[in-house]
Amino acid sequence: MLAACSSPANVAGNYTVDLTDEANGCNLSNFTQGQSTSGVSVSITQKDSDVTVAVTGVAGAYLMTVLGSSTFDGSVSGDGFDAKLIGTTAGHSSNCTFTFDADLHGDLAKDSISGTIDYTPQTNGSPDCSTIMGCTSTQNFSGTRPPQ
Repeated sequence: MLAACSSPANVAGNYTVDLTDEANGCNLSNFTQGQSTSGVSVSITQKDSDVTVAVTGVAGAYLMTVLGSSTFDGSVSGDGFDAKLIGTTAGHSSNCTFTFDADLHGDLAKDSISGTIDYTPQTNGSPDCSTIMGCTSTQNFSGTRPPQ
């Protein structure tokens, strides 16, 4: 007997999201554990199991400045979705050159999403990068869209 294949959930929509800074293992500036930001506009588009998560408004402009993009690309599986933003804005510290990537992991429950965003560095491997190599800074998010 063959198992039934389930279609990915419909996560598409315009969400209003709240973010909460959690562990700041990378010592990112403007990132304070427990600090919350509310009213972040997020637009999710979906085609089959492919998903694009676009952060707009002030938060989107901030991501553009810090990471070089405000758009995550990924996929939906069941009620979960995973998307990645590959950072292009380079930072420097002595001989260390780095960018930050953001990995988004979320779940849909009716018209609400929740999950985490993990920020991790990509370095040039210089010994001067030792303070950020292998670190992670994390945000939790939750938000809603109009009923579907």
